[in-house]
Amino acid sequence: MTGSAAAPRSGKSIRVLIIDDLPTDRARLARTLQSDGDIVSLGQVATGQAAIGLVAREHPDVILLGLSTTDGSGQSLIEQVMAHTPTPILVLSTQIENRQSPGAVDALVAGALDVLPGPVRWTPDLEAGLRRTVRQLSRVQTIRHPRGVLARPPGVVPAPSGRTRQTVVALAASTGGPKALATVLAGLGGLAAPVLVVQHLHQDFTGGLVDWMTRVSALPVEIAVHDQVARPGRVYLAPGGLHLRLGAGLRLELASTPVTIHQPSANELFQSVARNAGSAGVGVILTGMGDDGAEGLLEMHRANGQTLGQDEESCAVFGMPRAAYRVGAVSDLLSVDLLAAAILRCAARGTA
Repeated sequence: MTGSAAAPRSGKSIRVLIIDDLPTDRARLARTLQSDGDIVSLGQVATGQAAIGLVAREHPDVILLGLSTTDGSGQSLIEQVMAHTPTPILVLSTQIENRQSPGAVDALVAGALDVLPGPVRWTPDLEAGLRRTVRQLSRVQTIRHPRGVLARPPGVVPAPSGRTRQTVVALAASTGGPKALATVLAGLGGLAAPVLVVQHLHQDFTGGLVDWMTRVSALPVEIAVHDQVARPGRVYLAPGGLHLRLGAGLRLELASTPVTIHQPSANELFQSVARNAGSAGVGVILTGMGDDGAEGLLEMHRANGQTLGQDEESCAVFGMPRAAYRVGAVSDLLSVDLLAAAILRCAARGTA
């Protein structure tokens, strides 16, 4: 994010809601934020439902959430705020070492905009950095995050409504893909279709990807196994170094050929879904470099499947969606935050 440490937009004070279950920390944060005069503490509350109601009533410019508990209440709060009253959220936690820490990843996936480690001892530089970050976040336009409204209880998968063919969802991503996949999978609660995923990633990192997706997905996640039958309401990730294809009878196929630049290949997945799911296929191409997936997604489109792509504004790299859009393979380009809801609508329609 960019932006100077100057006064906020239109000369108005930045209104910050401080949420922390420790009264001493709340008071310290309020003093730190207000020391320059351009930031004011809208209120200081403990983590909980009272905070959600206050956000809805007061619409703060920024929420500063101090995560000092381990019961998951902070992450739930992030999800609920971003689902109902989208607001820039900055997480501050002594349990977080950096943005790659598991707690930081969970908070960012839930909808927080940034995460900072909580220092053992505050220094003038750290205090100034906190105020600078709050000023930057106050300028960010937030959008509704689907996770808090779309997730359903585990195992609740509605029965398909009279379709003759099972809907199959195929997702493909490359550069920037794990974060995009996390956002999409978090919103697919209740999907009555198997989800097949290709992510360009070295095979040594596949296990880490599965662990991450398992934590954030609304559906169970597993590594695809050759010849297993894909079940509705489950996510199957292609293992590194092998292509993932949909075979007849919803059986999954893994193969090391053909040798391609990317293994697994998005084209191989999309083409197999076009052949074996036809109009019941839903193809989604996410952020990534290059053009892998464009040809296969076009085959899905020609087979009357429904095809979606991530838009440029929300992509880390717009290469793959752009290539698919240019050849006419994508019906709609949508923000990553809207794709899960679109997939659910496609699955509900069944065939195009």
